[in-house]
Amino acid sequence: MTKVKICGITNKTDAINASKLGADMLGFVFYEKSKRYVDPATVAAIVKELPPFIARVGVFADAEEGEIIDAASSAGIDIIQLHGGESPELCDRLRSKYRIMKAFRLKNKKDLRKIKDYDVDFYMMDTYVPDVIGGTGEAFDWAILRGFELSKPMVISGGLTPANVIRAIKEMEPYAVDVSSGVESSPGKKDAKLMKYFMDNIKKVRGS
Repeated sequence: MTKVKICGITNKTDAINASKLGADMLGFVFYEKSKRYVDPATVAAIVKELPPFIARVGVFADAEEGEIIDAASSAGIDIIQLHGGESPELCDRLRSKYRIMKAFRLKNKKDLRKIKDYDVDFYMMDTYVPDVIGGTGEAFDWAILRGFELSKPMVISGGLTPANVIRAIKEMEPYAVDVSSGVESSPGKKDAKLMKYFMDNIKKVRGS
C-alpha cells in the first residue's frame, strides 16, 4: 500500500489536518534558504500534537553533521532526509542514530549511477532544477527510472498533484509519494481541500 509524505509543513494546523487525512509522514524543512523553512523549536511544538504513528521527517541540504544531529534531536525527528550532495559516508554515520532518506535530483539516466553507492533506508527521486533544492513543483521524466532496479524503498517526489498522483502510483509503483507545492495555497501553507483531494485519489488506488 503506497504511503504518503506531505512535506513543507510549517504550522500546527496543517500538520494536524494532514494527519487526520491519513498522511503517513510529515516533512519539516530545516534548509534555511527554502521558502518552507521552519526552525527546530517550532517543529518540536508541532510534533507533540501528532499521533505516534506519523513519522516525522527532517529535511536537510548540505548541512554540517553536528547541525543535523542537533536539529533532529531537539525537534523530535524520526527520519532524516538529505536533499543535497551529502556523501555516502555521512549517511552511514547518521544512520547509526536515524533512518535515512537520501534524495536524488534526476535529469537523465546518468544520475542513477551514484544511487547504489548509498546504503540508506529510502531512496527519494526528485526533479533536477538548477539552483533549486526540492519544492520545485516540477515533475521529472519518470521514464528515467524505467528498468532500473532499486534495492531500497523508493519515494517519488517532484511536481506531484492531486491530478497526477494516481498515474504516478500506477506507473512507478513506489513505496511512497511525496507532495509539497502540489497541495499548497502558498509556499509553506497547505490547502486543506487540496490535501483531501490528494489523499482521496490515493485511496482510489489503494482500493479503500
